[in-house]
Amino acid sequence: MREIIHLSVGQCGNQVGNAFWQTICAEHGISYDGSYTGNTPESQLTRANVYFNELNHHKRYVPRSIIVDLEPGPIDSLRSGPLGSLFKPDNYVFSQASAGNNWAKGFYTEGADLAEEIMDTIRREAEQCDLLTGFQLSHSLGGGTGSGLGALIVAKLREEYPDRMMATFSILPSPKVSNTVVEPYNATLATNQLIEHASEVFCFDNEAIFDICQKTLRLPQPSHTDLNTIIAQAASGITTSLRFPGHHNTDLRKLAVNLVPFPRLHFLTVGFAPLVSVSAASFRTMSAPELIQQLFAPSSVLIAADPQRGKYLTAAASFRGKLSIRDVEEHMKIARNKNKAQFVQWIPDSIQTSLCTVPSQTHQVSATFIANNTCIAEVFSRIQAQFTPMFRRKAFLHNYTHEGMDEAEFSEAEQNLIDLLNQYKQYQDVDLEDDEGYSDKHHHDGLEFNEESTMYSFNERAPTTTVNVGY
Repeated sequence: MREIIHLSVGQCGNQVGNAFWQTICAEHGISYDGSYTGNTPESQLTRANVYFNELNHHKRYVPRSIIVDLEPGPIDSLRSGPLGSLFKPDNYVFSQASAGNNWAKGFYTEGADLAEEIMDTIRREAEQCDLLTGFQLSHSLGGGTGSGLGALIVAKLREEYPDRMMATFSILPSPKVSNTVVEPYNATLATNQLIEHASEVFCFDNEAIFDICQKTLRLPQPSHTDLNTIIAQAASGITTSLRFPGHHNTDLRKLAVNLVPFPRLHFLTVGFAPLVSVSAASFRTMSAPELIQQLFAPSSVLIAADPQRGKYLTAAASFRGKLSIRDVEEHMKIARNKNKAQFVQWIPDSIQTSLCTVPSQTHQVSATFIANNTCIAEVFSRIQAQFTPMFRRKAFLHNYTHEGMDEAEFSEAEQNLIDLLNQYKQYQDVDLEDDEGYSDKHHHDGLEFNEESTMYSFNERAPTTTVNVGY
C-alpha cells in the first residue's frame, strides 16, 4: 500500500483539510466516528489504507492526518465540529501563540519552537506505514502560520525524507482581494522555500474559485464551505487512482515524473469538471468530449491565470465514472491537436490520462485536469510587482527583522522569484525549429512580464539540458 500523510497548517489549511477529509470519508464509506458504513467494501476499503490507518481488524479507520496551528482557536473549532472525534487526539499540534500574519514568526520563532513536536508526530505516523509515498500539505501563502510554519515543515520534511514526494495544496494570494497588507512578503518568502523543497505545488486561488461559484455554479453568496468543497473535489481527483482501481493508474510520483520537466518548474494549475449550476445540469450530457471541453476552458481553472496566455509544458487528466478508456484517449488526442498551438512543440505526447471506474459522491462522471502551464507566472508576476515597491522603501520590514530575519533573505527570495519568472518565460518562448536545436524566436502574444524582471539574468541554477518526459 502506498500511504500518504496529510498535514493541515494554519487556519486556511485546516479548513481546506477539513473539507478534504469530508470528501474522502464519503468516497470510502467511512462515517465521522471512523466506522465503515458503505455498501461496496471491495472497492471502498481495498485501498483505504492510502489515507487511513486500520484499527481493531476493520472496526475503525483513523485518518493519517496531522493538524497544526500556532493558536488554539481554529483547532478548538475543528474539535467541536463533525470531524472532531475522527482524528487521533495526539495529532492535534498547536501552541498558545499566534503568527500574527508574520512569516518570520511562523518560520523562525513561534513555529520553530513547535517544529520538533510536529516532526515527532510525523515520525510516529511514518513508522506505521508499510510503503510511504510522501506527504501532502494544505496551507495558504498569505498569512503567517500557513506560509511560515508551512514552509518550515516542508523544508524539514525534505531534509529528513529526501526520497519521498512532497506535494502541497497552496492557496495563493488573490489578485483583487488581500486579507493582509504584508501578503506579498509572506507569499514571496514562502514561494522561495517551495521552489527549493517541494516536489509538486498544486495552486489554488480563492478569487478564481469565488468567480466559479458565482458565474458558473450560480451561487449568489458563496461561503467558504462552497470554495473549500471545490478544492477538496479537485484534491480528491488528483489522488483517485491511488485509492480506487482503474485504467492507467497514476500517483504523486508518476505525476511528478510526467508533469515536471525541470526541477524548479513544479507549480501546477488545477481544473475540475463538470462545473455546472443545478438548474443547467439536467440540460447537459456529461460525456467524455463535454468533460474535456470544460477542462480546457479558462473558466474551469482554479486560479486567476488564463492558460491561453501561456503554453502547456505538460498536462495530466484524471477521469472518474463509467467512461470508455478508448473514448477518453481518443478525445484527449483530438483536444490536444485542436489546442496544438497552446502546447510547446519540444515535448511530444505531453498529456497523461488515467481513468477510475468508481464515480465520486457528487457526480456520475467527472475529471480533474493538472497542467504545468507557463501562465502560472502571471500569479508570481503579480506578487513580485507588489513585493518590490514595498521592499524598496523597507515598509513593514521591522516586523520581520525583530524576529531575527536579515534583509538579505528578502533580496534572495525576490531574486529567486524573478529567476523563476524568467525560466517560465524562457521555456514559453523557446520553439523547436528543427531536430538539431532550438530557435530564439519569441512570441509576443504570451505573458507580459514586469519590465524590471528583464534587468536580471537567468538563474545560474537553471538547467541547461532537457529532461525526457514520458509515461
